[in-house]
Amino acid sequence: MIITRTPFRISFFGGGTDYPQWYDNHGGQVLSTTINKYCYILLRNLPPFFKFDHVIRYSEREEVKWVSEIKHPSVRACFVYAGVKGGLEVVHTGDIPAKSGIGSSSAFTVGLLHALYGLQGNIVTKRKLADAALHVEQQIIEECVGSQDQVACVFGGFNKIEFNKQGFYVKPLTLKEQRLKLLEGHLMLFFTGFSRQASEIAKSQVQNFKVKNATLKSIHDMVDEAIGYLNTDIISFGKLLHESWELKKNLSSKISTDEIDHMYNMALRKGAIGGKLLGAGGGGFLLVFAEPKKHKIIEKALVKQGAVYVPFNFESLGSQIIHYSTIDNNYD
Repeated sequence: MIITRTPFRISFFGGGTDYPQWYDNHGGQVLSTTINKYCYILLRNLPPFFKFDHVIRYSEREEVKWVSEIKHPSVRACFVYAGVKGGLEVVHTGDIPAKSGIGSSSAFTVGLLHALYGLQGNIVTKRKLADAALHVEQQIIEECVGSQDQVACVFGGFNKIEFNKQGFYVKPLTLKEQRLKLLEGHLMLFFTGFSRQASEIAKSQVQNFKVKNATLKSIHDMVDEAIGYLNTDIISFGKLLHESWELKKNLSSKISTDEIDHMYNMALRKGAIGGKLLGAGGGGFLLVFAEPKKHKIIEKALVKQGAVYVPFNFESLGSQIIHYSTIDNNYD
């Protein structure tokens, strides 16, 4: 039996430039961090006492004979990629709802692949694990997804991640602990209550790439500007978040909604300096940047609007195998 723990991520700047349709020609970069909210995957060999070969438990329960019968697209694709032969049981649980904009789908894929490698006795490098997750989601499932979530979930930490046709490059930020704590102390996370299908929203963004060159270049350049503020002027970092969010909404009409705009504007009226909706848009989690003395006022106002406040901290470990046992694997 193997249990993996894979963190979710918060993306601050650069979202949209991490799609191959963009960075293959223009280059891309994002600024993101992983947080102490996790996806857990339990994987074990299924005892040979059942009429089915595979059991997959998530929000649904699947009992199937063949890999091709598995409905969950990531499980099916990961099994195909790993060349699964024997019967397996997969159990998923997480700290955050699915389809919420903090990389939950990619965290699931990363965690399952990590467990599959481990069950096969392979110690996998972070780069190989990230490459495998990118291949599964973009080539096997053929989802319209970017490349930042898979890399962030694997590597963990606060990073600038660059993309081009040759691959990705993870550059950890060398910030003093007090600066990271200062940033962390200005951030608030709210679940809006709205879930969405990220790939559908992403398709609308990608279709607009050719006519949104200037917007994407500005979003790209904000990454380096934001990094500069982290060591000098934390308030300007928050103001830039607001500018970036306003720019991102120009990429597609599906990125925001009237309800989300109302929630965000309420936060601004109560003292927030900036913020953004995380992920592709349409719902999920709203990140708010505000001075700590304003947090209680903002929290009270947004909770009245139906949002759920979610405290969090940064984390730096990335995807981990947190349990391994051979006892459950022996049925000879």
